[in-house]
Amino acid sequence: MGAELDRLAPVLEPLGERFASAGHSLHLVGGPVRDALLGRHVSDLDLTTSARPEETERLLAGWADAVWDMGRAFGTIGCRKGEWTVEITTYRSETYDPTSRKPDVDFGDSLAGDLGRRDFTVNAMAVSVADRSFEDPFHGILDLAHGTLRTPGTPESSFSDDPLRMMRAARFAAQLGFAVAPEVVSAMTAMAGRIEIISAERVRDELVKLVCAPHPRRGLELLVETGLAGHVLPELPALALERDEHHRHKDVYEHTLIVLEQAIDLESRLESAPDFTVRFASLMHDVGKPRTRRFQDDGTVTFHHHDVVGAKITRKRMKALRFSTDETDAVSTLVELHLRFHGYGDGEWTDSAVRRYVRDAGDQLERLHILTRADCTTRNRRKAERLRRTYDDLEARIERLTEQEELAALRPDLDGNQIMAVLDLGPGREVGEAYRFLMELRLDEGPLGEEEATRRLLAWWADRT
Repeated sequence: MGAELDRLAPVLEPLGERFASAGHSLHLVGGPVRDALLGRHVSDLDLTTSARPEETERLLAGWADAVWDMGRAFGTIGCRKGEWTVEITTYRSETYDPTSRKPDVDFGDSLAGDLGRRDFTVNAMAVSVADRSFEDPFHGILDLAHGTLRTPGTPESSFSDDPLRMMRAARFAAQLGFAVAPEVVSAMTAMAGRIEIISAERVRDELVKLVCAPHPRRGLELLVETGLAGHVLPELPALALERDEHHRHKDVYEHTLIVLEQAIDLESRLESAPDFTVRFASLMHDVGKPRTRRFQDDGTVTFHHHDVVGAKITRKRMKALRFSTDETDAVSTLVELHLRFHGYGDGEWTDSAVRRYVRDAGDQLERLHILTRADCTTRNRRKAERLRRTYDDLEARIERLTEQEELAALRPDLDGNQIMAVLDLGPGREVGEAYRFLMELRLDEGPLGEEEATRRLLAWWADRT
């Protein structure tokens, strides 16, 4: 940890001197201390102090490049110094109304009291900015060494105070790869229903962090095991379908987790990772199966149209979790299209089919490549290799047609103004119909050129009228 503190010294030491000269203590606390002990790079600095917010704001003036007070109600003043983002929070001693989503904030008067109100022991360690003395009243360093998540007090008390901490337990398990202590799991299971008082936005934010963590499977399995998933993402435990007596279909829940892991392995194809959209689409791609499962007379199982049903379920869930329209559209599109590749058999793709695949995927095409490849979890090596080769061929076809026809900007040979000029029409419904006719031609036959497109448009118009 010493090396990381040395790296932080240019920003921490001058700040510590300002607080010390005013008679206040200042400690690096929480995640930065934990990460420094784990040998991880610390980027944002969280500190706690005996100074009240107004005093903190005064001490930052003239030192920080910018200061903000959006967290003042919770005792937090934020600032930027060069490349660093710093948040300084007054010692807190919160009390909670069991029916409320928000705490009543009372300022405390001791570091120990402040650390005792934190979520987990590994986040309840502090380092004095003045002399680098280490404070660990709840033995967080031992839990860090053993890779265990525990609460400073009883987990029941902690989760009663802030039920979102149950989601954070799953998130930290996913981020750190830690085991969650049995008593914490028991409390999460017994108190899972308490998550209902937490706002959808806060649940969403924790879920995003969990899904984007290095080990999302750990966190997701914990949510399912404790029953929390039944409240925040009920579509996930619903995938654990009862197996039919002949075991003629896969364990959809296990399949889904494998698809997620395989999608993560393919994220290098994207410009940046982790990628929430492709990960969440992997998690939701089969959520339509429970509603569409049918047993046939011969004992086989079908899930007809589970792609379309799953897209609707995904859209409804993401809306409930207050995701943006763009995020919802992207994930739902991937869920709806995840079977499209399999609808063309063993690679009998016409140019028209390739164009439509690209058109329908739009800006999600690369993610669709990842999801489709990840969705192959068969243990039959010959089948898996055949599917891989077939998809390789499809991607090659897309690349060739893209070079020839600029598929990324797929549009008819005539635009709306040209259509109106050719048909002597003003703006209206008929222009839209003509545009769609030309787009279908473009998809079926490729670029025609303006002259041929005009001839075909006039013939279509004549037949129509």
